[in-house]
Amino acid sequence: MKSTKVRNFIKALLKFSPVFLLAGLMIAEYDALIAAPLAAIYAFIIAGATEKIKFQDSLNAAMKSVSNILIALFILMFAYAMASLFMSSGVGASVVNLALSLGVTGKSVAVVGIICTAILSVATGTSWGTFAACAPIFMWLSHIVDGDPYLTVCAIAGGACFGDNIGLISDTTIVSSGIQGVQVVDRIRHQGVWSIMCLILASIAFFIAGIVMKLPSEAVNGAAVVAEIPDNVWTVLEVERPAAIPLLEQIASGVQYYMIIPLLLVIGLAVFGFNTFICIGSGLISAYVLGRFAGTTGTVNEFLDQCMSGFAEAGAWVVVMMMWVAAFGGVMQEMNAFEPLAKLVVKMSKKVRHLMTWNAVLSLIGNATLADEMAQIVTIGPVIKDILDDNVEGSEEDMYKLHLRNATFGDAMGVFGSQLIPWHVYLAYYVGIAVGVYPLIELVPLDFLKYNFMAYIAVISLILLTVTGLDRFIPLFKLPKEPAVQLKKNINKQ
Repeated sequence: MKSTKVRNFIKALLKFSPVFLLAGLMIAEYDALIAAPLAAIYAFIIAGATEKIKFQDSLNAAMKSVSNILIALFILMFAYAMASLFMSSGVGASVVNLALSLGVTGKSVAVVGIICTAILSVATGTSWGTFAACAPIFMWLSHIVDGDPYLTVCAIAGGACFGDNIGLISDTTIVSSGIQGVQVVDRIRHQGVWSIMCLILASIAFFIAGIVMKLPSEAVNGAAVVAEIPDNVWTVLEVERPAAIPLLEQIASGVQYYMIIPLLLVIGLAVFGFNTFICIGSGLISAYVLGRFAGTTGTVNEFLDQCMSGFAEAGAWVVVMMMWVAAFGGVMQEMNAFEPLAKLVVKMSKKVRHLMTWNAVLSLIGNATLADEMAQIVTIGPVIKDILDDNVEGSEEDMYKLHLRNATFGDAMGVFGSQLIPWHVYLAYYVGIAVGVYPLIELVPLDFLKYNFMAYIAVISLILLTVTGLDRFIPLFKLPKEPAVQLKKNINKQ
């Protein structure tokens, strides 16, 4: 008996070892394009050795997992193209100049940043694209008004994730809801008030931080500040982020305010429920057309070249990395690598609310080990769904509410939790974008943990509200109470 337990333990450890490999490589600062393929190949080997899973079956599982994120990959490529065009066509400059005309200061720039990125992320459904589009705008706006760049970058990072967690057209919202078998609209209704409360609290926190830091409260002249940017910065931008140069030049020289229309169009179409590609496509086309009138865009061929450059930039790293990580998650799921954790969760839970809280923790741990939010959603999502279905009994309506919360766990712990994990690919991407468009500071992933109030508030409050039952005070967010829902093991004891 003892030898059997030892063998089972060793087998479980081996099945989980690909996670240790992936996490170890990411912590050791290996590029994700190296870490993910190595971990995936190792997972194929372990699946065959421990579960006798044929190579073709593992490959099918990997490809099925990749197919779940194909739409997200295309969205990313179009988002990159839109980000580049928004920077060069005058859309970004019009936002900055409008903000300056309204009196945005160093004290308030982070607050404006989180609100604007939250709106744009809901409109586009992508935190990656939102950050890419808004980082050059708000990092340089912060520079112009003498704000704190670290505070500002954390604000736009947190705001960019808002729509990824609640947007109707967000890839993570759609995938996490689909895995749990719930409607996206029901999911948004369930967590809507909580999400908005998190955004409000985070905005207040950024405003208080601006006061505590004694940031300036005087409005400034954008053209004067741009003129003071040193020559070496322009040289770096020429190499690292050429699209930022016309953005800054347009801030200095001025651009027609109607160039903000493409951004408003993207948001408006999203609010009315149009497809993500239609929203982003409208932003691309309208930015080009209006740019022709404003004199900020060139020929059609130049426009197409810029779109192609955006596709290539996304495909060169982000798309390939996500495909490998998704493949890795598919193989891990095929060999039930997380089964021991699931059993442990059930054993430690005395109430349904405890079980649900552990599901949240599992999602966060999965995100930390897999280092990718979509990989976590497609890998851990089925695990927490099975934990709920296999161990909880309740009416169809009550079980549906629990599945809604599971979907929120997977998404929130994925997009917000990623910003609290230094080795996460999310932060590596954010650092790359931020440093590329604003090379005046040394930025590392740990810097995003300093002031990311949105991420802290969302992750901590979701866990505390679930375990304490205080979610009953938030409209539409409360979970069904016992004995309406019960753990099956408690029913058996009775």
